[in-house]
Order: sequence, then structure tokens, then C-alpha cells
Amino acid sequence: MTPLLLLHGALGADSQFKPLLPLLPAALPVYSFNLAGHGGEPFSDQPFRMESFVQQLLEWLAARQLGPVQVFGYSMGGYVALEAARQQPQRFRKIFTLATKFAWSPETAAHETARLRPEAIQKKVPAFAQTLQQRHAPQDWAQLLHQTADMMRALGQQPLLTSEKLGQIQVPVRVAVGDRDQMVTVEETVAAYRSLPSAQLQVLPDTRHPLEQVSLPLLAQALNQYFAYA
Repeated sequence: MTPLLLLHGALGADSQFKPLLPLLPAALPVYSFNLAGHGGEPFSDQPFRMESFVQQLLEWLAARQLGPVQVFGYSMGGYVALEAARQQPQRFRKIFTLATKFAWSPETAAHETARLRPEAIQKKVPAFAQTLQQRHAPQDWAQLLHQTADMMRALGQQPLLTSEKLGQIQVPVRVAVGDRDQMVTVEETVAAYRSLPSAQLQVLPDTRHPLEQVSLPLLAQALNQYFAYA
């Protein structure tokens, strides 16, 4: 079976995929890893930018010599996988993205970064602050928020995946979005789908952005069907 790589999102970690694993075929080789600064992984000497995460992914694949892999990229993980596939398509067989934000501008970046203030999170949603602290220990979760906000502002100024670059991706892709996602619109997902040469579109019903609020049986069914594991 073609190996499946699970790529987490911004402020996420590979540990978030553990509840999904029992719903995938038992014989399926499944891999995941933490991007720099996430899940306890040290921050890199490289700039905290999407380009650096893409390079990290390509280096990870090269080091393991897995051959072409299939990728499920959640949120930022999907963005990373798509740009990596644009650069080195031979390393990828299929990509499935969920809740990946494609429409970046200075305005959208400002809107998203307004939510990434550690002091406000600590005060208003202390349980989430504790989750982030535990998820990324021993790294400083507040530093991760600041770095992520800076990365989003850079994306707002110069998006990595323009419509033109999406059009260069020859790997088959399914772009999925929840119909209740408050960060990623159905419209921007449809626009990305139309820009990709070999793409499918899926809208998950009654689904919000956080991975923990996604129906895992529904997600696993979609993954198994698209990757032909079922």
C-alpha cells in the first residue's frame, strides 16, 4: 500500500492524528512528524516561513526514501504539501487537503493574527492556552504564536500559492472544507479547486475548522475512498 503521510496545521502537532489512526486500514504504513517549533520540535535556524516548512518536508521525504507518498494535509499542512508537490511532483502520488486557507491578503492576515495574542488567549480561553503549552512543550507556545502571526503576515504580503502556481501542480489533489469553517471559506476552496489541473472538491457537512471538531469517521471514510484504501 502506498504510504500515507499526515501533516498537521499551524499550532498543531502530529499527536492530534492519534484518534484517526484506528479508523485507517491496519496494514497501511502511516507516517507523521512535527514541523519546526511544533509538538516540542526545536525552532529551526531558518526563518519561520512556509518556504522553510516546505523544505523541511522535502528533506524529510528524501531522508527516508519512501518513494511517492500520499498526503493528508490539515490546514497549513495542506498548503505545505501542495507547494512541495509543485516543486518535486515525483515525491507525491495524491494529496488530500482539509481546511487549508488559500486566500491570503494583508486584510485576511490581519484578521487571523488578531486571534494569536498569547495574553488574550491566556485570559479568555485558559484551557486552550494549557493545551498549547502541553502540545508544544518544551518549546514556548507563546513564541510559537508570535512566529505564526509573523508568518501569516508574510503570506498576506506575498502568498506562496497563487492561482498561477496552483495551476502548475500536476499531482492529483482533493481539496476539502467544512461548511461551517470560520477561517476558510467554501468560495476560496472552490477557487483553488478550479485552479488545480487535476482536482476534486469536497465539502464536509456540519464541520468547523478545528481538527478536534471534525467527524473522524467521516474524514476517514473520505480518505480511504480517495486514496483507494477501502
